[in-house]
Amino acid sequence: MSDAMPTLSDTDALRADIYQLLASLLRQAPDSELLTWLASLDIEQDGSRLAECWASLSSAASQSSLDSLQRAHFRLLVGVIQGEVVPYASWYRNGELMEAALVALRQDLRALGFERSEHTREPEDHLAAVCEVMAMLIAAQSSEQSYFFQQHIAPWSKRCFDDLTKVDTVFYASLGQLGGAFMESEQATLSERAAYQSVRIVEPTTNATGAARDVTP
Repeated sequence: MSDAMPTLSDTDALRADIYQLLASLLRQAPDSELLTWLASLDIEQDGSRLAECWASLSSAASQSSLDSLQRAHFRLLVGVIQGEVVPYASWYRNGELMEAALVALRQDLRALGFERSEHTREPEDHLAAVCEVMAMLIAAQSSEQSYFFQQHIAPWSKRCFDDLTKVDTVFYASLGQLGGAFMESEQATLSERAAYQSVRIVEPTTNATGAARDVTP
């Protein structure tokens, strides 16, 4: 009997890709390849908010330079002490960094079989990190997607993306719009799926080699 995972549906593959893209753009400024790809996107305008947001991000990418985005990313999302937007769950849920939201997240990450990478310096509640976890849960077709989203992403991510929409750099404001629209879409998708699933208990899991998976913001 084959141990291969069933193929992801097109919808879930797209969801995972969007989470990975959001994580990448939140963590660092785009490189030339990614910026060119974003600028060349052919968006099917179907009247949805998501399509409009993709078009806005693509247009902003076509008008942005690598140097300007590197400077903007540092100013907006990193900063000498902190950026204009502080993309951490603890900040939005507890008002301070390294607080209860991070503790709860770490407990669930351990239960899900994820382990903090020794190469990262950022706390695990960075928005990029939780987006990466969701991408991995989707790729693994985990039944814990809805639980993780409702517990650790839904309560604060849209507020963070909404704050990003207010910045003075069009590319990152567009990223905030896309992120916020996607989170609304995810809430609807996962709520609908949860209505057809029984309650599940989170159990510790490991990957095929028995090693815990890394989480890197």
